[in-house]
Amino acid sequence: MIARHARIVDRAITRLKLKQLRLLVAVGQYGSIQNASRELQISQPAATKLIQDLELDFEVKLFERTNRGVVPTAYGEALIRHGKLILAQVSNAAQELDDLTEGNSGRVVIGTLLAAAPSLLPKAIESVLTNRPNVAIKVVEGTNDALIPALFSGEIDMIVGRLPAYRAKARLVQEELLDDHILAVIGTQHPLVAKSSVSFDELKSFGWILPPLETTLRRQIDQFFVSQEQFIPPAVLESVSYLTNRSLLQTRNLIGLMPEHVVSNDIAIGVLARLNWSVPFGNGPVGVSYRGPDSLSPAGAEFLHALRRTAQLMSKS
Repeated sequence: MIARHARIVDRAITRLKLKQLRLLVAVGQYGSIQNASRELQISQPAATKLIQDLELDFEVKLFERTNRGVVPTAYGEALIRHGKLILAQVSNAAQELDDLTEGNSGRVVIGTLLAAAPSLLPKAIESVLTNRPNVAIKVVEGTNDALIPALFSGEIDMIVGRLPAYRAKARLVQEELLDDHILAVIGTQHPLVAKSSVSFDELKSFGWILPPLETTLRRQIDQFFVSQEQFIPPAVLESVSYLTNRSLLQTRNLIGLMPEHVVSNDIAIGVLARLNWSVPFGNGPVGVSYRGPDSLSPAGAEFLHALRRTAQLMSKS
């Protein structure tokens, strides 16, 4: 087994070409060697030969032929995943060199969830730019279902937000930075705004703004609704856009469920109001997920330190 591994590693180091990895990823994307070869502007016979060479070098079958094209085997899926990561790292290296040429001191790409956007992330960015004003920072917003695959493929360096209950999290480093819990939030015009205590029965006639179905919080909400005699809200709006949710809550008698760190400032200045109903779910840590310390550039490592410092200051305030 050790000899086989060493043999394959030696072949990969001496024979593997980036062109083969690009083709491999493209075949996985299009499900067709013909379409992939057309995309990369190489002949189909040459593309077929490149795939066959990969199979010989790694000693596995990468694709199965079907009447609809080709489908990656388990080996193919694994190599495609690693191929994407290698190509992303090459792209990141080129981007970092370009940033340095233009006078920027490195580059970091941050995936963000709603729980990090209004406070933790901006303060960490401010801290990094104070110490390293030439760092190029890119922020990508989304849900964990979109961001985690991008993290694995190397398109982003880390994800900041509520830590997910994710089946592949053993492949990630996850650090807890802050404890957070969910608040029920309404507009200041809402009929329940002045009530000192609200039961769930009093909420049933109102519509809700909820996170998407693929999120952990939404699953917790749906489980709670089921436990309340299979409750179905009269209206549901799905949104992770805080600006959209904020505007809707100000103009319509809806109920929103949001992390405390997200809405605390707007509640403090009277833009939104906390509904006096104790949310029985949703408590959890806000933190950062990344592939490991060796995956971070100097700029990425500096950003990670800034997140830790910022979280400590926020916890003390």
